[in-house]
Amino acid sequence: MTDADQARDRIREDAVEAALDKLDLDTKTRLLAGQDMWSLPALPEIGLHSLVMSDGPVGVRGVRWSADDPSVALPSPTALAAAWDPELARRAGRLLAQEARRKGVHVLLAPTVNLHRSPLGGRHFECYSEDPRLTGAVGSGYVAGVQDGGVGTTVKHFVGNDAETDRFTVDSVIAPRPLRELYLAPFEAIVTGARPWGVMTAYNRVNGTTMTEHRHLVNEVLRGEWGFDGANVSDWMAARSTTGDILGGMDVAMPGPATVYGPALAEAVRAGEVPEAAVDAAVRNVLRLAARAGALEGAPAAVASLPAPVDGQALARELAVRGFVLVRNEDAALPLEVSAGRTVALIGAAARDARVLGGGSATVFPERVVSPLDGLTAALPDGALTYAVGADPSDEPVPADRGFRLRAVCRDASGAVLGEGSLPTGQVQWIGDDLPAGVSYETLASIEVRGTFVPREGGEHIFGTRGLGAFELAVGGRTLWSGVQPMGDEADPFEAFFGAPSERARIALAAGEPVEVSLTFRVPDMAGLPVRAIMFSLLHLGPRRDADALIDEAVAAARAADTAVVVVATTERVESEGFDRTDLALPGRQDDLVRAVAAANPRTVVVVNAGSPVEMPWREDVAAVLLGWFPGQEGGAALADVLLGAEEPGGRLPTTWPARFADAPVTEVVPVDGRLEYREGLFIGYRAYERNGIVPAFPFGHGLGYTDWAYESLEATADTVRVRVTNTGTRPGREVVQVYLAPLDDAVERPASWLAAFAGVQAGPGESVEAEIALPARAFEIWDEEARAWRRIGGTYEVRASRSHGDTRLTTTLDLA
Repeated sequence: MTDADQARDRIREDAVEAALDKLDLDTKTRLLAGQDMWSLPALPEIGLHSLVMSDGPVGVRGVRWSADDPSVALPSPTALAAAWDPELARRAGRLLAQEARRKGVHVLLAPTVNLHRSPLGGRHFECYSEDPRLTGAVGSGYVAGVQDGGVGTTVKHFVGNDAETDRFTVDSVIAPRPLRELYLAPFEAIVTGARPWGVMTAYNRVNGTTMTEHRHLVNEVLRGEWGFDGANVSDWMAARSTTGDILGGMDVAMPGPATVYGPALAEAVRAGEVPEAAVDAAVRNVLRLAARAGALEGAPAAVASLPAPVDGQALARELAVRGFVLVRNEDAALPLEVSAGRTVALIGAAARDARVLGGGSATVFPERVVSPLDGLTAALPDGALTYAVGADPSDEPVPADRGFRLRAVCRDASGAVLGEGSLPTGQVQWIGDDLPAGVSYETLASIEVRGTFVPREGGEHIFGTRGLGAFELAVGGRTLWSGVQPMGDEADPFEAFFGAPSERARIALAAGEPVEVSLTFRVPDMAGLPVRAIMFSLLHLGPRRDADALIDEAVAAARAADTAVVVVATTERVESEGFDRTDLALPGRQDDLVRAVAAANPRTVVVVNAGSPVEMPWREDVAAVLLGWFPGQEGGAALADVLLGAEEPGGRLPTTWPARFADAPVTEVVPVDGRLEYREGLFIGYRAYERNGIVPAFPFGHGLGYTDWAYESLEATADTVRVRVTNTGTRPGREVVQVYLAPLDDAVERPASWLAAFAGVQAGPGESVEAEIALPARAFEIWDEEARAWRRIGGTYEVRASRSHGDTRLTTTLDLA
């Protein structure tokens, strides 16, 4: 920090204290309660502007979930982690800060740095990795980039929110060593290294104490040991106790205004249950956050000059390329030959209708989406590409999208129109005050999703609904269904709000002929709810054809082409916020499709469109497998770049992919009697595979490129590792040099090996380059449960320079005193 930065910090702190001194108790507690779904109240008397927050792991939604103000949609966090490049993550953060400023947002509710403890975690696409060091490094880059742009971050979900099942109430039971060495480790790295302006505490309990009330982990560890001086925001609706939360170090209870803070907190102070100093400490943290973000007059913002503007479309494409992981490439099947006359058969429903984002609160509406079919059509000569559906991953109706032009018309009880809003799909998702102009909950009686639909295919079309309440569905001016959808047995409120997709009617439609569609929803009385929200969807599913016939068509297309590219995918019913997975199988007949296509064409390339691991029982029967994650809005263009060789797939696996679900060493995500016991201790991910002698399909850190590398020399000290590598291939490339430590004759229980550090290097054909990689002291330490402190473990270590956890190229020994 420069002298100028320190001077600005002092001025900022003085301004915060001066503002705090002017506030009375009721105003202070009102500030901590929030004012609505996404913001804190403005306090003009002290020059405080309303502080606005927004979800933002892959794109900044803003305060309205609307296509009227589209957002750049970047690849999923698993894809960002797959790049193994903190500086790239920093660039992504700068773009998101630029988007946040454009939308009037001061604080992003991101990044998510919980670990991939089990591959069944339903929200793992929004997290980075199974490894705490990789997660901490990528998360630090992301936080630094966002805050470079003058926008705050809230690192989440602190801590132990590593699965979705019963996430509001589950008690994550974690022993001290794995809690420190695994689950707290990425938070510690980010807090001490990147200095985030905010943290979000999770819904769950840890070892019996609710995280929003966890004095030890928040006040003693996060603030005391790590020096965190930012604002601690609750996850939405996580705050449950006025005294417990404020004494537990939680600063802001969201969403407002009806929370456990506000008048209830002021009364607790007056009753002597809470010292006003605790309230002051929370307000001070909030004012500091506002000052850093430029929302407190008289206080200099943390960033005096903003970074250069970022081209969002170009960066989204680059991030996708860098995150693609080529895990198999037999006989140099990739990149594809594009000489005259060569043909490609593109196969798979997800090739046409790509899933570019994960489900849940991370969802945004991009201005455009480039599918694999779009990308390859643009990149290949006319006549070189054919397309076949092959197999659809879902047989359930999904929110109306392709071919639909829809609006939401809001009416009062008399039928008069109050206002209208555009819809990018048939999904209505209005939370808090996110309503069209002129509309209020007090006057809103019904919402009609209406518009036109132009079918891509003729035949029997299925229409349906998702959500709770009373509906009326009409197509072509004819009412097809009217009824009420009651609450089901969904355990998670997020899942319950949306409800399960339900088929309501079938109707024959002709291809290319427009038809009017309408779904009317009767708005219930929400006066007594803590958070008012409207969530429902008009669903659609195109004509269903015989599954075997679809596969036969794909086989014929593959047989007639030089190369077959099959895109397989998960769905929002497989990976999403609010629930965990039950297995790792691809939905529908996609496995059958791949086997059949591979049998017809030996040059079959499979692209996996999923945010986290899936089983690939056909992986050794195909020529190449490319993991595309949820690749963001430019995913199809990036895919064409990689398949055709314009770019090298740059990714390495951030999490282990098992050969089959039965091999996964940690699968428990369902609590028993409210408790989810982390019985595996230190042994998750590659640590567990190695301990149990299980060979995965593809190991942690694995990834192929379009060139080859020779590892030539390795030198190691207790502080630094130097690795010299040479690009022995015929084109430029990037290598991720991974350094693992393996203790010899270990005196304490530890994994057999673990990632200590890594670095990316670039070199042209025949060029050599040396990677100098700092070894952090923490890599040699364990958490001593008796001493309640970190302890350095001496002895002899094998230092491994590796291409992946399963591919060690050089070793040396290091004697540590």
